[in-house]
Amino acid sequence: MVKRSPLDNSDASRIAWARYRRLMKGMALVSLAAVVGALGWLRFTMGEALTLHMMIATAAGVGLSVLLGAALMGLVFLSSGSGHDEAIEDPFEDDPDLKP
Repeated sequence: MVKRSPLDNSDASRIAWARYRRLMKGMALVSLAAVVGALGWLRFTMGEALTLHMMIATAAGVGLSVLLGAALMGLVFLSSGSGHDEAIEDPFEDDPDLKP
């Protein structure tokens, strides 16, 4: 028998995804702050040697890394917080050889 996920319920799903979007909006601001901080630090340490290409690469690298980490961790929190993790079917649940 396949267990139903709480995310199959439209109301629970709507609430969970709204919470995820709110988290991502906040993390977009954190990502922007990280980019500004990284560019400020580079400007302070490198001075006039900081090129436009290095600024673009730094902004993309730092910004996208922070956003990717936030997106993946947000999905982990969404899955765990909504009860979706408990809805899996463990094919090895009854196998005594695989128990710790």
